[in-house]
Amino acid sequence: MPALAYTAPSSVEEAVRALAGASGAAKVLSGGTDLLVQLRSGRAKPALIVDTKKIPGISGIREENGAFVIGAATPGAVIGENKALQRAWPGVVEAANLIGSTQVQGRASLAGNLCNASPAADSVPALIAARATCVIVGSNGKREAPVEAICTGPGRTSLARDEFIIEFRLPKRPARAADAYLRFIPRTEMDIAVVGAGVSLTVDEAGTITAARVSLGAVAPRVLLVREAAAAIVGSRLDRAAQDRLEAAARAACAPIDDKRGTVEFRIQVAGVLARRAALIALDRARTS
Repeated sequence: MPALAYTAPSSVEEAVRALAGASGAAKVLSGGTDLLVQLRSGRAKPALIVDTKKIPGISGIREENGAFVIGAATPGAVIGENKALQRAWPGVVEAANLIGSTQVQGRASLAGNLCNASPAADSVPALIAARATCVIVGSNGKREAPVEAICTGPGRTSLARDEFIIEFRLPKRPARAADAYLRFIPRTEMDIAVVGAGVSLTVDEAGTITAARVSLGAVAPRVLLVREAAAAIVGSRLDRAAQDRLEAAARAACAPIDDKRGTVEFRIQVAGVLARRAALIALDRARTS
């Protein structure tokens, strides 16, 4: 077997050339908390590792006219300490801070969590609910895509072999809007989500929901954007009838698997419960924001 090659480019252009010129499969190292484990276990056997952390601007958070830009390699610990981001998008911060332990948070990144393409990734439902987009670079230049367009199935993404994510963009939060993320795990911490639910919504002055996004994780081959669940609560004040519609739509969207952490029936039931609870938290935050 050929030796594993490693490079740490100092520019986007250099990284793209390395990926495009790789003689075999190449992997981008953003945080490494998934990739390093896969390398050690033999699950991943790339010919080349491209470490992007030396590229200027790929780590860090900046605010642009109320919107936020998060570098692809920004550690979760940095995300959790940004007070302005916490105020604007608390659900995104909640989800990012659930990726692994405190030690893992020092390295884990949004790009790694997304491009590992696990249906149970914690940050992805929250990012999708928040209308986050990715800025992607490759041989054909730069493009922007919604987060929900990246993962195509377990371990698979829509990125070309010479493409990688350099940053995430979160839109300016409207007035009276907020988000929330919840997950169910068998243990109290450091476990993989059996179900995850991200909800973002906006209310008018009367407290009626005028816009919503609902996303579910670990209930299908990839994280879902459930438009029917959002439509079920728009125009309501999230009364019991609206909550029932939300739960029903969330459950109807699920196509989970049986595994040692949960049955199909259990996951479907929990998906409805978490969607409702996350929506109620987001609503409370929106009314007081």
